[in-house]
Amino acid sequence: HVQLQESGPGQVKPSQTLSLTCTVSDGSITSDYAYWNWIRQPPGKGLEWMGAIFNSGSVYYSPSLKRRTSISRDTSKNQFTLQLSSVTPEDTAVYYCARSNALLMTGWVRDYGYWGQGTQVTVSS
Repeated sequence: HVQLQESGPGQVKPSQTLSLTCTVSDGSITSDYAYWNWIRQPPGKGLEWMGAIFNSGSVYYSPSLKRRTSISRDTSKNQFTLQLSSVTPEDTAVYYCARSNALLMTGWVRDYGYWGQGTQVTVSS
């Protein structure tokens, strides 16, 4: 079954850009009819949908994060990436990549069939 794995630095300084990569195995980011999502969970808070990329390459962003977020992909590596610019300590969270069959833009676990294990990112100087 589809497996997702996040990777990237665990700590980022304020005002810098956070960059994370999600590597997909046993699935295809270009041929599967699926949305490949980024979701985060700040400490003590619920899951927040950040954005997604469809198999066509179309990208969708949360309105609240759109100004700072960029999602792209490397089809040769079957990976998609998240960049979040101008980070502050409020961006400290566990970041997940997840797959869904529709563009739901939610933080509900049940809406996503496959999840990565998550990666902790701390914004601190």
